[in-house]
Amino acid sequence: MAELLTQPTGQDPRSFIEALAHPTRRADALVLLDLMGRVTGESAAMWGPSMIGFGRYHYRYASGHEGDALCVGFSPRATAQALYGLLAAPGAEELLPQLGRHRRGAGCLYVTSLAAVDLAVLEDLVRRGYDFMAAENVT
Repeated sequence: MAELLTQPTGQDPRSFIEALAHPTRRADALVLLDLMGRVTGESAAMWGPSMIGFGRYHYRYASGHEGDALCVGFSPRATAQALYGLLAAPGAEELLPQLGRHRRGAGCLYVTSLAAVDLAVLEDLVRRGYDFMAAENVT
């Protein structure tokens, strides 16, 4: 079976963020680092070269494929912050209209600027996403 590419690394998340060239991405990533750490109670860990995750869960599919994944996290991308693990929890869909300006991907949310979203709603999404994923062991 192929080795998973996105695994925890020893890189320091804060150092990664502080090296970001884009000032808005850098500032927003520092806010997300603190917000997600506070809400989840987990320490941040780099997953692969650019994802910052909080917590982990184990999954196993019927095909036999299994591995570990971050419960919630984010990745500062060139045009937006990609937010992971926030859409699967019960009630998440109902919160999205209250979040503010965002785009949806297949399994993530994209936020161009945290100034355009309601941080209380984002905290609720992080809390729900983390609690749901931490309780899951996909089998």
